[in-house]
Formats: sequence, C-alpha cells, structure tokens
Amino acid sequence: MILLIASIIAFNMAAFKINKKMTPSQVLQIWTFTIAFQMLFDLIVEFKHHHYWYFSPGVEWIGLLPRLFLIPPVNIIFLNGYPFSKGFLKKMVYLLFFVAGIILYEMAALLPEPWGYFNYGTWKIWYSIMVDPFLLLSLVLFYKFMILLEQKSSLHKKY
Repeated sequence: MILLIASIIAFNMAAFKINKKMTPSQVLQIWTFTIAFQMLFDLIVEFKHHHYWYFSPGVEWIGLLPRLFLIPPVNIIFLNGYPFSKGFLKKMVYLLFFVAGIILYEMAALLPEPWGYFNYGTWKIWYSIMVDPFLLLSLVLFYKFMILLEQKSSLHKKY
C-alpha cells in the first residue's frame, strides 16, 4: 500500500508536469480509455481467470486506486515521451525500455504488504513481458486515432 500511495502521488505529479503534447481534452480521453481498457482486461484476466489481483482476490473498492489513479498517468507519461516522428528502431527501443520499467515496478508491487499491493495467482512475469508491449501499442493506436478524429473534426467546423 505504501508503494501504491507514493506511486499515485509521484506519477500524477510527473504526468501533469511533463505533459507538453496533450490538451486537457486529450488527457481526459486517454484517462478514460485507460480505465475502460484496464477494466476490460481485468474483467477477463483478473476476475474470470484469477491470474492476478490487487490486494486480495475479488472486487474491492481499494482496487479502484491503481485502476483510476495509477495506470492513467503512467500512460500519459508514456505518450508524452513516445517518439512519434522517429524511426521504427527508436520507437521499439523506447517501448522496450518502458516495458522494462513497468516490469521492475510490477516486481516491486509484488512485495508483501505494507509495501506491495499486487499479487499473482497463476500469472507469471513472462506474461507481462509478452502482453505489455501490445497494451502500450494499443494505447498508441488509440492516441493516433483520437488525433486523426480531432483533425478531421476541426476541418469540418463551421463558425
């Protein structure tokens, strides 16, 4: 729990301090997408298959803390640093370093309480190593789609 509270404070402060790319509307859209996508993923992986859980198995109010206030700012940090205009290699290196950071954080979150708050059921760290890049790339695709829609929308505005 100590890691979670400290992380929520640190990642939120960092996300809003370093955010230079996103408008408030885009931040809200990324925040909302992150929560929806995380809940969908957890519905299957956590609640149906019991592969992992926050704090203890099952639905708990406290489990909303990481879903609502930890993962969204991390995604904002990821997108603010993502090298959209760079080549494939730079994008993959950034993705791999970010996944490595997520894995290190996940290992810290596995510490026993009061420090940690995350628990593995049948989940393995290797699953995270394989799945996290796809989750982050899904975020990039959503962000690009959101930007495309905004550009398209601004072309059709009539004042």
